[in-house]
Amino acid sequence: MARLRDFVQAGEAVHMVLPAFPAKSPSRRKVLGTLPDLAEALSLDALERLCARIAAIHPAGARLTICSDGHVFGPTIGVSDPVIDQYQDAIGAMIARRRLDHLDTFCLCDCTSLPAGSAGHDDRRAALLAQHGQSLDDIRSGLLRTDDGVRQLRGIIRFMVEDDWRADDMRTATQIQREAKARAYQVVQRSLAWGSLLKAVFPRSLRLSIHPQARGSEKLGIHMLPTADAWLTPWHAVAVDLGDRTVLMKRHQAENQGARLIHVEGRPSHYSMWPDRCRRSLHDRAAA
Repeated sequence: MARLRDFVQAGEAVHMVLPAFPAKSPSRRKVLGTLPDLAEALSLDALERLCARIAAIHPAGARLTICSDGHVFGPTIGVSDPVIDQYQDAIGAMIARRRLDHLDTFCLCDCTSLPAGSAGHDDRRAALLAQHGQSLDDIRSGLLRTDDGVRQLRGIIRFMVEDDWRADDMRTATQIQREAKARAYQVVQRSLAWGSLLKAVFPRSLRLSIHPQARGSEKLGIHMLPTADAWLTPWHAVAVDLGDRTVLMKRHQAENQGARLIHVEGRPSHYSMWPDRCRRSLHDRAAA
Protein backbone atom coordinates (compact mmCIF):
# COMPACT_ATOMS: atom_id res chain seq x y z
CA MET A 1 0.00 0.00 0.00
CA ALA A 2 2.85 2.37 0.78
CA ARG A 3 4.38 1.83 -2.65
CA LEU A 4 1.04 2.27 -4.38
CA ARG A 5 0.32 5.43 -2.37
CA ASP A 6 3.70 6.82 -3.41
CA PHE A 7 2.77 6.64 -7.12
CA VAL A 8 -0.75 7.99 -6.57
CA GLN A 9 0.30 10.96 -4.45
CA ALA A 10 3.05 11.84 -6.91
CA GLY A 11 0.61 11.66 -9.80
CA GLU A 12 2.82 9.13 -11.58
CA ALA A 13 1.98 5.99 -13.50
CA VAL A 14 1.88 2.96 -11.22
CA HIS A 15 4.83 0.78 -12.18
CA MET A 16 4.77 -2.98 -11.66
CA VAL A 17 7.45 -5.59 -12.29
CA LEU A 18 6.67 -9.23 -13.02
CA PRO A 19 9.40 -11.89 -13.25
CA ALA A 20 7.90 -14.16 -15.87
CA PHE A 21 7.98 -15.58 -19.41
CA PRO A 22 11.38 -17.33 -19.11
CA ALA A 23 11.07 -20.03 -21.81
CA LYS A 24 8.82 -22.94 -22.67
CA SER A 25 9.13 -26.02 -20.50
CA PRO A 26 11.36 -28.69 -22.10
CA SER A 27 8.61 -31.25 -21.49
CA ARG A 28 6.45 -31.98 -24.53
CA ARG A 29 3.93 -33.54 -22.15
CA LYS A 30 3.19 -29.98 -21.06
CA VAL A 31 3.69 -27.66 -24.04
CA LEU A 32 3.51 -27.57 -27.84
CA GLY A 33 7.04 -26.40 -28.61
CA THR A 34 9.78 -23.92 -27.78
CA LEU A 35 8.09 -20.71 -28.97
CA PRO A 36 5.26 -18.68 -27.42
CA ASP A 37 1.75 -19.63 -28.50
CA LEU A 38 -1.79 -18.59 -27.64
CA ALA A 39 -1.20 -19.27 -23.93
CA GLU A 40 1.38 -16.48 -23.87
CA ALA A 41 -0.63 -14.20 -26.17
CA LEU A 42 -3.74 -14.29 -23.99
CA SER A 43 -1.65 -13.89 -20.84
CA LEU A 44 0.01 -10.78 -22.24
CA ASP A 45 -3.44 -9.47 -23.18
CA ALA A 46 -4.55 -10.01 -19.57
CA LEU A 47 -1.60 -7.98 -18.27
CA GLU A 48 -2.44 -5.20 -20.71
CA ARG A 49 -6.05 -5.19 -19.46
CA LEU A 50 -4.80 -5.02 -15.87
CA CYS A 51 -2.90 -1.82 -16.68
CA ALA A 52 -5.91 -0.41 -18.54
CA ARG A 53 -8.18 -1.08 -15.56
CA ILE A 54 -5.78 0.80 -13.28
CA ALA A 55 -5.66 3.67 -15.77
CA ALA A 56 -9.45 3.89 -15.67
CA ILE A 57 -9.31 5.03 -12.03
CA HIS A 58 -5.80 6.54 -11.88
CA PRO A 59 -5.32 9.26 -14.52
CA ALA A 60 -1.55 8.82 -14.67
CA GLY A 61 -2.10 5.22 -15.73
CA ALA A 62 0.06 2.16 -15.20
CA ARG A 63 2.82 0.25 -16.89
CA LEU A 64 4.21 -3.21 -16.35
CA THR A 65 7.73 -4.47 -16.97
CA ILE A 66 8.02 -8.18 -17.71
CA CYS A 67 11.36 -9.23 -16.24
CA SER A 68 12.16 -12.29 -18.31
CA ASP A 69 14.24 -14.64 -16.18
CA GLY A 70 14.97 -17.38 -18.71
CA HIS A 71 18.72 -16.75 -18.84
CA VAL A 72 18.81 -16.66 -15.04
CA PHE A 73 17.56 -20.26 -14.85
CA GLY A 74 18.68 -21.75 -18.19
CA PRO A 75 21.20 -24.37 -17.00
CA THR A 76 19.04 -25.45 -14.05
CA ILE A 77 15.85 -25.97 -16.07
CA GLY A 78 17.46 -27.72 -19.05
CA VAL A 79 16.85 -25.02 -21.67
CA SER A 80 19.73 -23.67 -23.77
CA ASP A 81 20.50 -19.97 -24.09
CA PRO A 82 19.80 -19.85 -27.87
CA VAL A 83 16.34 -21.35 -27.31
CA ILE A 84 15.70 -18.79 -24.56
CA ASP A 85 16.80 -15.99 -26.91
CA GLN A 86 14.31 -17.17 -29.54
CA TYR A 87 11.50 -17.32 -26.99
CA GLN A 88 12.24 -13.85 -25.61
CA ASP A 89 12.51 -12.33 -29.08
CA ALA A 90 9.13 -13.83 -29.93
CA ILE A 91 7.60 -12.40 -26.74
CA GLY A 92 8.88 -8.93 -27.70
CA ALA A 93 7.46 -9.33 -31.20
CA MET A 94 4.12 -10.48 -29.76
CA ILE A 95 3.91 -7.39 -27.54
CA ALA A 96 4.62 -5.14 -30.52
CA ARG A 97 2.27 -6.96 -32.90
CA ARG A 98 -0.63 -6.93 -30.43
CA ARG A 99 0.09 -3.25 -29.60
CA LEU A 100 0.31 -3.85 -25.87
CA ASP A 101 1.45 -0.33 -25.12
CA HIS A 102 1.46 -0.66 -21.32
CA LEU A 103 4.00 -3.51 -21.38
CA ASP A 104 7.78 -3.54 -21.76
CA THR A 105 10.52 -6.08 -21.03
CA PHE A 106 13.74 -6.37 -19.04
CA CYS A 107 16.21 -9.26 -18.98
CA LEU A 108 19.63 -10.21 -17.69
CA CYS A 109 21.28 -8.57 -20.71
CA ASP A 110 19.69 -5.21 -19.90
CA CYS A 111 21.23 -4.85 -16.44
CA THR A 112 24.09 -2.32 -16.51
CA SER A 113 25.63 -3.66 -13.28
CA LEU A 114 26.38 -7.03 -14.93
CA PRO A 115 28.94 -7.83 -17.66
CA ALA A 116 27.84 -6.48 -21.02
CA GLY A 117 29.09 -6.38 -24.58
CA SER A 118 30.77 -9.62 -25.59
CA ALA A 119 30.18 -11.23 -22.18
CA GLY A 120 28.22 -14.47 -22.40
CA HIS A 121 25.20 -15.53 -20.38
CA ASP A 122 27.39 -17.70 -18.14
CA ASP A 123 29.39 -14.63 -17.11
CA ARG A 124 26.24 -12.66 -16.39
CA ARG A 125 24.78 -15.49 -14.32
CA ALA A 126 28.00 -15.78 -12.33
CA ALA A 127 28.03 -12.02 -11.71
CA LEU A 128 24.37 -12.11 -10.65
CA LEU A 129 25.08 -14.77 -8.02
CA ALA A 130 28.26 -13.02 -6.89
CA GLN A 131 26.49 -9.69 -6.41
CA HIS A 132 23.07 -10.81 -5.18
CA GLY A 133 23.18 -14.52 -4.39
CA GLN A 134 23.11 -16.43 -1.12
CA SER A 135 24.95 -19.67 -0.43
CA LEU A 136 23.11 -22.91 -1.11
CA ASP A 137 23.56 -23.87 2.56
CA ASP A 138 21.73 -20.70 3.61
CA ILE A 139 19.04 -21.39 1.02
CA ARG A 140 18.49 -24.93 2.31
CA SER A 141 18.26 -23.92 5.96
CA GLY A 142 16.05 -20.92 5.20
CA LEU A 143 13.52 -22.82 3.08
CA LEU A 144 13.14 -25.67 5.52
CA ARG A 145 12.54 -23.28 8.41
CA THR A 146 9.02 -22.25 7.37
CA ASP A 147 5.91 -24.00 6.05
CA ASP A 148 5.76 -21.60 3.08
CA GLY A 149 9.38 -22.41 2.26
CA VAL A 150 8.72 -26.15 2.35
CA ARG A 151 5.66 -25.72 0.10
CA GLN A 152 7.69 -23.63 -2.33
CA LEU A 153 10.45 -26.24 -2.47
CA ARG A 154 7.98 -29.09 -3.02
CA GLY A 155 6.26 -27.15 -5.81
CA ILE A 156 9.53 -26.53 -7.61
CA ILE A 157 10.66 -30.14 -7.20
CA ARG A 158 7.37 -31.32 -8.70
CA PHE A 159 7.92 -29.08 -11.72
CA MET A 160 11.50 -30.26 -12.11
CA VAL A 161 10.51 -33.93 -11.99
CA GLU A 162 7.74 -33.39 -14.55
CA ASP A 163 10.00 -31.44 -16.90
CA ASP A 164 12.73 -34.08 -16.64
CA TRP A 165 10.48 -37.11 -17.22
CA ARG A 166 11.13 -39.22 -20.33
CA ALA A 167 9.51 -42.50 -21.30
CA ASP A 168 12.90 -44.11 -21.99
CA ASP A 169 14.55 -42.84 -18.78
CA MET A 170 16.65 -45.55 -17.15
CA ARG A 171 16.92 -43.74 -13.82
CA THR A 172 14.84 -44.81 -10.86
CA ALA A 173 12.13 -42.53 -9.47
CA THR A 174 14.33 -41.97 -6.40
CA GLN A 175 17.26 -40.84 -8.57
CA ILE A 176 15.07 -38.45 -10.55
CA GLN A 177 13.62 -37.01 -7.34
CA ARG A 178 17.09 -36.59 -5.79
CA GLU A 179 18.46 -34.78 -8.84
CA ALA A 180 15.38 -32.57 -9.05
CA LYS A 181 15.73 -31.59 -5.41
CA ALA A 182 19.37 -30.56 -5.91
CA ARG A 183 18.45 -28.39 -8.90
CA ALA A 184 15.42 -26.97 -7.06
CA TYR A 185 17.70 -25.39 -4.47
CA GLN A 186 19.64 -23.79 -7.33
CA VAL A 187 16.40 -22.48 -8.83
CA VAL A 188 15.49 -20.87 -5.51
CA GLN A 189 19.00 -19.44 -5.18
CA ARG A 190 18.81 -17.85 -8.63
CA SER A 191 15.24 -16.67 -8.09
CA LEU A 192 16.18 -14.86 -4.90
CA ALA A 193 19.24 -13.32 -6.58
CA TRP A 194 17.10 -12.13 -9.50
CA GLY A 195 14.57 -10.69 -7.06
CA SER A 196 17.33 -8.84 -5.22
CA LEU A 197 18.64 -7.39 -8.49
CA LEU A 198 15.15 -6.27 -9.51
CA LYS A 199 14.67 -4.57 -6.16
CA ALA A 200 17.88 -2.62 -6.80
CA VAL A 201 16.93 -1.71 -10.37
CA PHE A 202 13.25 -0.94 -9.62
CA PRO A 203 13.25 0.12 -5.95
CA ARG A 204 9.85 1.88 -6.03
CA SER A 205 7.91 -0.60 -8.13
CA LEU A 206 5.14 -2.96 -7.08
CA ARG A 207 6.33 -6.55 -7.33
CA LEU A 208 3.97 -9.09 -8.87
CA SER A 209 4.42 -12.86 -8.93
CA ILE A 210 2.90 -15.67 -10.98
CA HIS A 211 3.28 -17.99 -7.96
CA PRO A 212 1.02 -18.14 -4.89
CA GLN A 213 2.04 -15.66 -2.20
CA ALA A 214 1.28 -15.57 1.51
CA ARG A 215 -0.64 -12.66 2.98
CA GLY A 216 1.68 -9.86 3.95
CA SER A 217 4.26 -10.84 1.33
CA GLU A 218 6.17 -8.13 -0.55
CA LYS A 219 4.79 -9.70 -3.74
CA LEU A 220 1.24 -9.81 -5.09
CA GLY A 221 0.36 -13.17 -6.61
CA ILE A 222 -1.67 -12.99 -9.83
CA HIS A 223 -3.25 -15.38 -12.33
CA MET A 224 -3.07 -14.42 -15.99
CA LEU A 225 -5.43 -17.19 -17.16
CA PRO A 226 -7.80 -19.52 -15.27
CA THR A 227 -6.26 -22.78 -14.12
CA ALA A 228 -7.09 -25.44 -11.58
CA ASP A 229 -3.43 -25.55 -10.53
CA ALA A 230 -2.24 -22.36 -8.81
CA TRP A 231 1.33 -23.10 -9.93
CA LEU A 232 0.56 -23.63 -13.61
CA THR A 233 1.88 -20.99 -16.04
CA PRO A 234 1.56 -20.36 -19.80
CA TRP A 235 5.08 -21.66 -20.34
CA HIS A 236 4.27 -24.93 -18.55
CA ALA A 237 0.93 -25.46 -20.28
CA VAL A 238 -1.27 -25.01 -23.32
CA ALA A 239 -4.33 -22.82 -23.85
CA VAL A 240 -7.58 -24.79 -24.11
CA ASP A 241 -10.68 -23.14 -25.59
CA LEU A 242 -13.75 -24.35 -23.66
CA GLY A 243 -16.12 -22.06 -25.53
CA ASP A 244 -17.13 -19.76 -22.69
CA ARG A 245 -13.58 -19.34 -21.39
CA THR A 246 -9.97 -20.28 -22.01
CA VAL A 247 -8.02 -22.24 -19.42
CA LEU A 248 -4.51 -23.55 -18.98
CA MET A 249 -3.85 -27.29 -18.96
CA LYS A 250 -0.84 -29.47 -19.41
CA ARG A 251 -0.72 -30.77 -22.96
CA HIS A 252 -1.23 -34.43 -22.05
CA GLN A 253 -4.26 -33.51 -19.94
CA ALA A 254 -5.86 -31.63 -22.85
CA GLU A 255 -5.21 -34.52 -25.22
CA ASN A 256 -6.51 -37.09 -22.74
CA GLN A 257 -9.78 -35.13 -22.59
CA GLY A 258 -10.14 -35.28 -26.36
CA ALA A 259 -9.20 -31.67 -27.13
CA ARG A 260 -8.27 -30.94 -30.74
CA LEU A 261 -5.04 -29.22 -31.71
CA ILE A 262 -5.59 -25.94 -33.56
CA HIS A 263 -2.98 -24.50 -35.92
CA VAL A 264 -2.70 -20.79 -36.68
CA GLU A 265 -0.57 -19.60 -39.60
CA GLY A 266 0.88 -23.07 -39.94
CA ARG A 267 2.02 -23.41 -36.31
CA PRO A 268 0.46 -25.26 -33.34
CA SER A 269 -1.40 -22.62 -31.32
CA HIS A 270 -3.81 -24.12 -28.79
CA TYR A 271 -6.43 -26.79 -28.16
CA SER A 272 -10.20 -26.63 -28.53
CA MET A 273 -12.94 -28.64 -26.87
CA TRP A 274 -15.73 -27.05 -28.93
CA PRO A 275 -17.73 -29.25 -31.34
CA ASP A 276 -16.81 -28.55 -34.96
CA ARG A 277 -20.34 -27.48 -35.88
CA CYS A 278 -20.45 -24.60 -33.37
CA ARG A 279 -16.81 -23.74 -32.83
CA ARG A 280 -15.65 -20.26 -33.69
CA SER A 281 -11.88 -20.05 -33.70
CA LEU A 282 -10.45 -18.63 -30.50
CA HIS A 283 -7.81 -17.01 -32.65
CA ASP A 284 -10.53 -15.19 -34.63
CA ARG A 285 -12.31 -14.08 -31.48
CA ALA A 286 -9.06 -12.83 -29.93
CA ALA A 287 -8.24 -10.89 -33.10
CA ALA A 288 -11.71 -9.35 -33.09
